[in-house]
Amino acid sequence: MTLREKIDKKEALVGVIGLGYVGLPLVLRFWEVGFAVLGFDTDRDKVDRLNRGESYIKHIPSGRVAEMVSHGASRFSATHDMTRLSEPDALLICVPTPLTSSREPDLTYVENTTQDIAAVLRPGQLVSLESTTYPGTTAEVLLPILGERLRVGRDFFLVFSPEREDPGNPTFHVQNIPKAVGGITPACLENGVALYSQVVDRVVPLSSTQAAEMTKLLENIYRAVNIALINELKVLCLRMGLDIFEIIEASRTKPFGFQAFYPGPGLGGHCIPIDPFYLTWKARQYDLSTRFIELAGEINTQMPYFVVQRVAEALNEHGQALKGGKILVLGAAYKKDVDDPRESPGLKIISLLQSKGAQVRYHDPHIPHLRGGRNFPDLDLKSVDLTAENVSAVNCVLLVTDHSTLDYAWIASQARLIVDTRNAFAGQQGAPVYLA
Repeated sequence: MTLREKIDKKEALVGVIGLGYVGLPLVLRFWEVGFAVLGFDTDRDKVDRLNRGESYIKHIPSGRVAEMVSHGASRFSATHDMTRLSEPDALLICVPTPLTSSREPDLTYVENTTQDIAAVLRPGQLVSLESTTYPGTTAEVLLPILGERLRVGRDFFLVFSPEREDPGNPTFHVQNIPKAVGGITPACLENGVALYSQVVDRVVPLSSTQAAEMTKLLENIYRAVNIALINELKVLCLRMGLDIFEIIEASRTKPFGFQAFYPGPGLGGHCIPIDPFYLTWKARQYDLSTRFIELAGEINTQMPYFVVQRVAEALNEHGQALKGGKILVLGAAYKKDVDDPRESPGLKIISLLQSKGAQVRYHDPHIPHLRGGRNFPDLDLKSVDLTAENVSAVNCVLLVTDHSTLDYAWIASQARLIVDTRNAFAGQQGAPVYLA
């Protein structure tokens, strides 16, 4: 039976490598439509929890995982044994693609995973890279490794299909987010489209893997550039005594030619702060400086410094100093209502506040324990309860992430001073509020 026939009959075993915010939703979706799924992850704790029917991601209930596990290992199981990569008929790579300290692409996870696949790759397998990366990665990095023994397009199939997951979004999920797919050869594309057509409502075929890779970068660079623009205008409006949020809402009334973006304390998450630099790095190989993208990156990177400056200014206006001041940071996740602190501007803000001598505590209902990871290795805090005592005892409450569960009216009534990076305290009575 050919791979295409296995896919059409839902008899193909699907392997998902990397069981995080991208991989686990894919596992669930393929399982839901009738495929058997084998999950791979080097984190043994994740593997063990999944095999027990537990979820470690807030917006994915454990009940969904438990239901999947209850149908037996023949339909789903998770493993850390990479020698089993020969078993699935389709392998979806969903591993991180971070930046190095010099803001260059770090493909360590992708390359290691590809080497693991190459060691056991067999005829008839499809490999799909979903991790965001620069144009050329699939053809220039994966293909030479995977194609040492087998011929692409005949013996095995290789595609790039960028993830478009938006954690916590109640409207868009795997099924109704269109899936872009580019293949190394026409046969690769055909099999990739056939596979993803089983789980998403619309598949968008592209002419090459490079086009698919660039598609994902364009999507996130578009957002990064527009967020940088609105962040820069926020700083200007504050100096001019104007309310940027009022201005955005007025601009939104135009029924064409305008899309609203909102300012904040900086960029966070696994995509927007990182992806633009994958393209700027690649562009240098073509002797081109993408100055517009790099400028947007500089503006967004500077926002945590601006927030800390605003905290210092607010404290100063009330006769207090940042050094020795007590600051309660509200929210550590990179966006509202998720439990993901990756690349969160809150990490940088807390680190900057501490470096200037402030005594920092934080509260986040979704992140009970905050570690700084490789970028902020000394950061290790536990969330404090949001009590009247904890709010009133600090010199300043700094809102970084506007979680829906926070009672802003109550906080305003208890706090001495508030610095708000999200305009969440607009119209609330109580403590003086400074926008940042």
